[in-house]
Amino acid sequence: MAAQLVLVQAVAAIRFSPFPMNNAVIVFLKNLTLGKVKTRLAATIGDQKALEIYSQLVEHTFKQVSRTEHEKLLYFSDNLHSDLPVIGQDFLLRQQHGGDLGERMSNAFKEVFESSAEKVLIIGTDCPGLDASIIEQAFDALDMQQVVIGPANDGGYYLLGMSRFHSFLFEDVPWSTSSVLELTLQKCAMHGLSYTLLEELSDIDDESDLNSWNEWIKINQSRES
Repeated sequence: MAAQLVLVQAVAAIRFSPFPMNNAVIVFLKNLTLGKVKTRLAATIGDQKALEIYSQLVEHTFKQVSRTEHEKLLYFSDNLHSDLPVIGQDFLLRQQHGGDLGERMSNAFKEVFESSAEKVLIIGTDCPGLDASIIEQAFDALDMQQVVIGPANDGGYYLLGMSRFHSFLFEDVPWSTSSVLELTLQKCAMHGLSYTLLEELSDIDDESDLNSWNEWIKINQSRES
């Protein structure tokens, strides 16, 4: 994919007023600012290349989310006026608020549930294996369970969904560590929340992850040829 999203002003309307919804997908992402995205990856391949890779991941995520019929919200890390990708008209734009990642995710969930959503998912933009079918599986799981989680192979998760807001899932968690998923499952058990685990996928955080993903693509392309 060409990295054509870099540093392009968004064209989507920015709407802040409450809106009715049933199912909502929150996408957490960073502004496309050189030197501020994929810093672990940039440490070995350089800031520019890391920005191009991140732009491709953002484009992939937008494409998959756009294939669903649910309300779609993009929560950017910084402001809503610069270093934004091209965004379709079906996305709502908002800004993350809070200290650490947990507080920012908690605030986003709370805000969307207060807008009358019944089922809410949050995803990032680091997972090239995420597709629209997994998003639909997650919403279907919430018909039967209170929480749905997409585990990442680094011990975190690429997706979290709830049918009701549970702020404790974001408290006292050492984010960006290999214990995030385990602690989240412990919290579910402690509070009696039923949950479903989706298939495990890989995030791209460093060059090793990128190489593994490229190798996976080559293997699957050879099988299909």
